[in-house]
Amino acid sequence: MPTFVRTEKCDGCKGQDKTACMYICPHDLMMLDKDGSKTGHAMKSYNQEPEQCWECYSCIKICPQQAIEARPYADIVPLGASVQPLRGTDSIMWTIKFRDDKIKPKRFKFPIRTTPEGSIDPYGGKPEADIAKITDPGFFVQVNGYRTGDSSELIKK
Repeated sequence: MPTFVRTEKCDGCKGQDKTACMYICPHDLMMLDKDGSKTGHAMKSYNQEPEQCWECYSCIKICPQQAIEARPYADIVPLGASVQPLRGTDSIMWTIKFRDDKIKPKRFKFPIRTTPEGSIDPYGGKPEADIAKITDPGFFVQVNGYRTGDSSELIKK
């Protein structure tokens, strides 16, 4: 189910130009209604196209005010319940709240498996590219004993 913002909890990330949910949404769906003309709530975030939501829950996880929620599918929780994550520095704790406002006795805690932003070095330990070798056979594909293809070995009809 698509995400929605609880306007009573949202603070618009304290009036910054870009809210946390806007920053993280892979489909650029989250918007900040600065003057209240779109939603009637000034300085509150909202999902501009709920039907286009990828349901990745990225905005839910990153929201510092826990203002974004989603109604999950019945195969995850019972009908009418809501799921809310609480993000820590090393883990996320998921809380399931039922229709009658009871919280499931056990909360689910999972480690965060992402790396800090900017910490990945994709070219670490690899030699500098030499453009002069670009036409040499095997420059791109000869790895671990494999060789480049030979057109004479192709099956022809």
